[in-house]
Amino acid sequence: MLGLSSEISVRKGKAADAAGLACVFAESWRQAYRGIIPAAHLEEVISRRQTGWWLNALRSGDAILTLTFAGKIAGYATFGRSRAGGAYRGEIYELYLAPAYQGLGFGEFLFEACRNGLDQRGLRGLIVWALKDNDGACNFYQRRGGRIVAKTTEMLGGAKLAKLAFTWE
Repeated sequence: MLGLSSEISVRKGKAADAAGLACVFAESWRQAYRGIIPAAHLEEVISRRQTGWWLNALRSGDAILTLTFAGKIAGYATFGRSRAGGAYRGEIYELYLAPAYQGLGFGEFLFEACRNGLDQRGLRGLIVWALKDNDGACNFYQRRGGRIVAKTTEMLGGAKLAKLAFTWE
């Protein structure tokens, strides 16, 4: 990993990243949620998050971090104030890598960049929600030291899916 880390960059997303982010979103969601989220709903979500959607999100000032490897967009994360409030003030809303870059330690760069961004905003305590059946995400957050503190369900495409809340102090 040491040799690879010099080619990794995590930075604030910019308008020029929109097409690459749309591609990473589509690839990562298809891999992560195929067989979990009903197929028609999954494709509907992906179709809404095309380049124009990302361009608007980037221009709006949303906290979108882009991870590049050797100059190519490999992943992204979004974060901000916790939507649930309570003791966990910060939240990572999304953290995804294109499938070709998963399992290489790149997710840790994004995770730590989000934590740093939340700390800079004074948002102490972190929460992340993941679908229980998304083994890759759940394992990633557990390896980072996340504790499961809550469970809920969400309806997606007519399916009732379990979600887990991982937290860090």
